[in-house]
Amino acid sequence: MAVQTTSESGQQTPKGAWRIVALLFLLMLVNFADKIVVGLAGVPIMKELELTPEQFGLLGSSFFLLFSISAIAVGFVVNRIKTRWVLLVLALIWALAQFPMVGTVSLTTLMVCRIILGAGEGPAASVAIHAVYKWFPDEKRGLPTAILSQGAAFGVIVAVPALNAVIVHYGWHYAFGALGLVGLLWVAAWLLLGEEGPIADVEAITAREARVPYAQLLLSRTFIGCIAASFGAYWALSLGLTWFTSFLVAGLGLSQQQAGFVSVLPWVFGAAIVLLTGWLSQAMMARGISTRIARGVLGAAPLAVGGLILALMPYGSSPAMQIALLVAGTGLSGAIYVVCPLMIGEFTPVAQRGAVMAIYGAIYTLAGIIAPNVMGKVVQDAGSVLDGYLQGFTINAVILVISGLLGLLLLWPNTERARLLAHRDETAPEFA
Repeated sequence: MAVQTTSESGQQTPKGAWRIVALLFLLMLVNFADKIVVGLAGVPIMKELELTPEQFGLLGSSFFLLFSISAIAVGFVVNRIKTRWVLLVLALIWALAQFPMVGTVSLTTLMVCRIILGAGEGPAASVAIHAVYKWFPDEKRGLPTAILSQGAAFGVIVAVPALNAVIVHYGWHYAFGALGLVGLLWVAAWLLLGEEGPIADVEAITAREARVPYAQLLLSRTFIGCIAASFGAYWALSLGLTWFTSFLVAGLGLSQQQAGFVSVLPWVFGAAIVLLTGWLSQAMMARGISTRIARGVLGAAPLAVGGLILALMPYGSSPAMQIALLVAGTGLSGAIYVVCPLMIGEFTPVAQRGAVMAIYGAIYTLAGIIAPNVMGKVVQDAGSVLDGYLQGFTINAVILVISGLLGLLLLWPNTERARLLAHRDETAPEFA
């Protein structure tokens, strides 16, 4: 296979690597468009199905019911089956799960379809990252990881105006059908253009890679730190997916059309943060800065800062100020999504990377089950709708600060690598 570049480690970046990044970027775009559609259509869904805030919070949480279980199961599968085929099946599940919502549905039907969708989307991020890492050596993974992460932001940036237009002019049912069609288009494109990366295959042929006991990997300080830090970030993300548009409409009094435009703002800001983090991390490493700083501190510090900003939200003097604080506070947390996969890939053997990435994703995304439900209960029990939302976002602020501090304390990928290397057989090859 022809190559484009050679890394400092001597590994080559194969031709076609950036095509795969582009396809998987689009996959993550569809992934997050699927996630946000319920939150975007929250007010009309609640009106049509006559749902209380607590019931809607339960609907938001239902998406994550099988999310983690599926992520772990598929994570072990991709250690043995090519990621190309796993991603194809997952995307097909997403597409087909959308179509029942086109017709008249009950809360039960909607929840069942969201549970199935969550089971299909649970493994997506970890499998996609594992697939990308088969195309890039370690020191060149920062920018591809950041781009892949931005599929989430652009999924919202692109989808929100389009889906909101469908909701306003045709009804929320057709928004789900549109997402199903887009999912099928991606399946066709991946079937034609998707390939398996050769880097891991070359390593398997040229070296005997020793495995590390999973207990050592999963109980390592950096792995635990990644879970703690990402949990707080995902709490913020799941609230954004489920409750942000409803907060704008029911809490601040914006129209559905106005809320559709404003709902893009957190994702635009988050996209800038994630891309900046990926570029800065890679640039710092090129200058010889340790991954403790270039990955660990760079990812965790913005979480704590974002939490402090979010804590000021109840004191905002106007709706515009409250929106700005919410956008800045939650947007900064996106930095952690870039660096944690890099750190886990840094010390995990290739043969175990798919499973470890999946377990990481499965645990921190448990925040998605808890956060929407907590917000729903807080809003329902508060003296006013706006007070309920502000209380819910204050809880998120505290969680972000704690997550950031735990990340700063625990994320030491460079020493983690050295510690695990010391436990390996002296004939074992280098990690990927």
